[in-house]
Amino acid sequence: MMKNFSRADRISGQIRRDLAEIIRSELKDPRVGMISLTAVEITPDYAHAKVFFTTLDVSHLPEIQSGLARAAGFLRHELGRRIRIHTLPELHFLHDDSLERGASLSRLIDEAAALASPDD
Repeated sequence: MMKNFSRADRISGQIRRDLAEIIRSELKDPRVGMISLTAVEITPDYAHAKVFFTTLDVSHLPEIQSGLARAAGFLRHELGRRIRIHTLPELHFLHDDSLERGASLSRLIDEAAALASPDD
């Protein structure tokens, strides 16, 4: 059975894909570097969008967030040229640390399992 996606889900997905392309090809801020957009959550009135991203270079996270915040207006403008919706959302960038948390939990589980099964 196919899942029905809401209009907001489709728009969120389109925003994520288009923003990823704009960041990759048009954003020239050296602070941003290589990031991956993991999700976009849009408010019901389309006024705001939380854009979640990950980066391999967590040590430069403050610089990356600063670069994204500074570029938010440019990114919104470029997004408006690609997506035609009544209200173009204001973009808010948030670091998605779920991958790091997942890796940490996996390590902890592996360590606990190693301690629980003694090597005979």
